[in-house]
Amino acid sequence: MNKIYFQGTFGAYSHLAALSADPNAEVIPCKTFDECFTKALKDTKSKIIIPESNRITGNIGIEYLIFEYRLNIYAEYFQKIEHNLLGLPGTKVSEIKDVYSHAQALSQCSKFIKSNNFIEHVRADTAGSAEMISKAKSKEMAAIASSLSATTYNLDIIKKNIENEKGNLTRFLIMGKDVSQPEFGNKKYITSFLFKLKSKPAALYQSLGGFAINGVNLTKLQSYPEKNSFDSFFFLCDLDGHIEDTRVQKSLEDLGLHCQDFHVLGVFEADKQREINK
Repeated sequence: MNKIYFQGTFGAYSHLAALSADPNAEVIPCKTFDECFTKALKDTKSKIIIPESNRITGNIGIEYLIFEYRLNIYAEYFQKIEHNLLGLPGTKVSEIKDVYSHAQALSQCSKFIKSNNFIEHVRADTAGSAEMISKAKSKEMAAIASSLSATTYNLDIIKKNIENEKGNLTRFLIMGKDVSQPEFGNKKYITSFLFKLKSKPAALYQSLGGFAINGVNLTKLQSYPEKNSFDSFFFLCDLDGHIEDTRVQKSLEDLGLHCQDFHVLGVFEADKQREINK
């Protein structure tokens, strides 16, 4: 049986994404993102599923780990984020005074929280908040979390889909140590890579010219400072296309001329959700 590690506790959105990505896998929680990456590095038969960015709130903040561990990306998976108000069985909205969840979940449900005059309490994660409510035994307390959390911790879904904006998605990356990529065929692919430029004037401008010349579309280009540095940056980049496509190869060759460090993170099929959200 395949193992998939995720950060958080059972019932988290990462747990939900892992079950959706591979229903037959053994899903194992980790306390931190670092622990997930370390597990995958030691166990070549395992994978990790990591949230990379959210459609509304942006980057999750795991780029430094991608740069440090350089695991291979096997797939991307877009998980629909639907927040629910969870409480002890039989609890009514009018009985609730305090609501607990991750800071992002609280922010994404701010309108509902304000309309009910709830007092917000920030916790480390959504599922952990649900677990706490199940143990607290108070109808004055509720959590904002997934429907899976309700099932996991025997809580009622008092109110479904309380998020400010519908259609919110989190992009997850499925990663592991062994390098693997799909054969080049008639499908939509993403090639993901990181690079660090040589220190010279206009390096970034010059390095990106090859993509324009070869007609390759960059879907992600973000810079991040190296550890303990304010003047040395690396870049994470996604492009539309397979690395065996001649145009992609030429673009990356041109980029390589300007790089001090270059590493392909993975080639994988684009999630169908990309087409839906165009």
